[in-house]
Amino acid sequence: MKHFKFTIIFIFIFQIIYAQQPTKPNAVEIYHQLEKLNFLGSVLYIAAHPDDENTRLISYLSNEKNARTGYLSLTRGDGGQNLIGPELRELLGVIRTQELIEARKIDGGEQFFTRANDFGFSKNPDETLQIWDENQVMSDVIWVIRNFKPDVIINRFDHRSPGTTHGHHTASAMLSIEAFDKVNDASFFPEQLQLTTTWQPKRLFFNTSWWFYGSKEKFEAADKTNFSKLQIGIYYEQFGKSNQEIAALSRSRHQSQGFGSTGTRGEEDEYLEFLKGESLTDKTNIFEGIDTSWNRIKNGKEIGTILANVQMNFDFKNPPASISELVKAYILIEKLEDVHWKTIKLEEIKKIISACAGLYLEASTKSNEITKNKLFMVNLEVINRSSINMSWNGIESFSIYKNILKKTELPNNVSKIVGVELNILNDFEYTQPYYLKEIGTVGMYKVNDQKNIGKSDIIREAKVTFLIEIEGVTIPFEKNIIYKYNDDVKGEVYQPLDIVPVITSSFQEKVYIFPNGKEKTISVKIKAGKENSNGSIKLDVPQSWKVTPTSIDFKLKNKDEEQIAIFTVSPSKEASEIIIKSIVTVDGKEYDNEKIDINYSHIYKQMVLKPAEAKAIKLNIKTNNEKIAYIMGAGDEVPKSLKQMGYEVTIIKPEEITTEKLQSFDVIITGIRAYNVVTTLAIKQNILLDLVKNGKTMIVQYNTLDDLVTKDFAPYSLKISRDRVTEENAEVRFLAPEHPILNSPNKITIKDFESWKQEQGLYYPSEWDKNFTPIISANDKGEKPKDGAILAANYGKGKYIYTGISFFRELPEGVAGAFRLLANMIAY
Repeated sequence: MKHFKFTIIFIFIFQIIYAQQPTKPNAVEIYHQLEKLNFLGSVLYIAAHPDDENTRLISYLSNEKNARTGYLSLTRGDGGQNLIGPELRELLGVIRTQELIEARKIDGGEQFFTRANDFGFSKNPDETLQIWDENQVMSDVIWVIRNFKPDVIINRFDHRSPGTTHGHHTASAMLSIEAFDKVNDASFFPEQLQLTTTWQPKRLFFNTSWWFYGSKEKFEAADKTNFSKLQIGIYYEQFGKSNQEIAALSRSRHQSQGFGSTGTRGEEDEYLEFLKGESLTDKTNIFEGIDTSWNRIKNGKEIGTILANVQMNFDFKNPPASISELVKAYILIEKLEDVHWKTIKLEEIKKIISACAGLYLEASTKSNEITKNKLFMVNLEVINRSSINMSWNGIESFSIYKNILKKTELPNNVSKIVGVELNILNDFEYTQPYYLKEIGTVGMYKVNDQKNIGKSDIIREAKVTFLIEIEGVTIPFEKNIIYKYNDDVKGEVYQPLDIVPVITSSFQEKVYIFPNGKEKTISVKIKAGKENSNGSIKLDVPQSWKVTPTSIDFKLKNKDEEQIAIFTVSPSKEASEIIIKSIVTVDGKEYDNEKIDINYSHIYKQMVLKPAEAKAIKLNIKTNNEKIAYIMGAGDEVPKSLKQMGYEVTIIKPEEITTEKLQSFDVIITGIRAYNVVTTLAIKQNILLDLVKNGKTMIVQYNTLDDLVTKDFAPYSLKISRDRVTEENAEVRFLAPEHPILNSPNKITIKDFESWKQEQGLYYPSEWDKNFTPIISANDKGEKPKDGAILAANYGKGKYIYTGISFFRELPEGVAGAFRLLANMIAY
């Protein structure tokens, strides 16, 4: 029969539409899995952040070359901006982690991380490696390489050009270069060798392009003697998709960063510069000299012969015809001495056997959350949709209270559904990202279990293993217990099962400002994780602060029921910053967790547990009680902070921008990146500037210089640049010390710029009209002063201010000086 080169594009498209449903491979997809089963070679791509990866190359290596392809992102992208919601820092890292996992489902790669925390933009690798723990990150890189065992490593960035790009970028390449020489040396991180083995990759490349040379002309003129050129513009005619189109679908998973991508078609080259290892004779074959067949492992030849015949004789109209030979190969793979390839190939071949048989296995429950030490019903569904003799021999799980399972024959297309009661054990961990369980540092997450380092996703313990006998061989298939329900619009919806505390609580605000010494009511939401949750809640504050009442009793009859507890808090007499903690007692046990749900349609629902606390600030601040109209941009929580300061704030939708609607407001503020993402502003800008001209104050927060919806976002010429001050403690100089923004109604001093978080500001203008007055200046070490942080101008009867100051970060973090500075800008 005629054979074709198949890929798994069809399943990728399916997953984009139904990202949370289980995969059900068709014959074409099964064939591609067979191709990958018969390829024993691997590539690890290394960079710094989510969205740094070259999805074109990952897709090409995984789907055209059939290589096991991994992406090691040193960070989870915690320090970026968020275009789809208010989550920042670690919560943004959770979103971006899931976006990478979804991207890999599309391009066929696997995802890994180190413990490095993306602390924000860094201008050189020295600073990066100082804030990260260089030794720990190096340990993690070596750990991932030793476990993944790549034949080839590809760096996204150049290790030889510090200062020309993000410091994290260069640091990722520098660490990779160093790891290449250390990973096979048992004297480096010898404690890892209790769990893994040393390894030596064959060669190391740098994925270069014209971008690194500054222009296409310079790249064309460059000496490419040491380069490999790969033609990655593959067209998969069976599905009418190019490799670049798959890559674009993958990259478009990075929705929080606004990286939606349009696929291209036609020939396209990728260049790899050889850096270390064995050089190539054939520059188009990065696996030269590497045996990627089953012959590379002891006792693999017989397996290879069986599987080659399976692939050659695969019947697309009758996939079950391959099962008998696949089971023979499974038995031989189980006997392999090579633990690394044995583990990988057992999982691969089990998926293929299951797919060929149309074997559907599911463990589902009718609740998406469960508490510890509680019985719950799990529905087990098994169906064999083939004529192959098969039986269900039971399950293995963490706990079975009523095991009514006996050996059950599985005739063709007859569904078997059985309910079992399970109990979540007390020693199970609450569901949350494993790297957030412990408090880390600015630059590093804390992970105590070495085996977990590098893993991408939440580690779920609620699993069921189905024992299925096929052709006389019992094969275990492990499945996570999932929550499944039917949505009237979306249809069948799958979500993970989360293990939650009995009770959680959360403050309605994360920062409370006490501007005048008066008491303030603080609301705390209590949520039940189980039925009949009765107890009390109290707030823990220092002795100089007062709370009434001392505690509040509550009764929550139903699971997920909520109640609001309202306390009155009085600040200390002197200025101070404190942490208020919420402590809930149920059945004599105290709980101090807040449960945060992150729910976006393009990723799995995520749950994060954090201490239930809020910051309270007794702040010496004056405001003039202006009425503020806030036009949201990419998403921030500045309006909440403004309300805490005592302002009357109204969120104005773009289509609501009219002279009549805004006439009653004193100040108009646009949210971060509003002129990048709110297209309506292009036709509403004249209205806004006319309002300023007639006496209003307008404050425009930062925008990037790309994709502005209008170039007329300011009344006078102003050029946005990439200038930023990333050192949050950089010295601030007053350029206009007598200007009202620095004096009224609050006297701003250098002290107001202390204890800032992550950065001072970003995307400052570098050029501006003489009508603008620059207010402050600062710069990172060794750089020229950046004077564009705050630019103020009179325009007609009103005032216009453009600012790159990171209020969107500083206010939610409770930085006192940021509140006082913004109050002055509002009053200007």
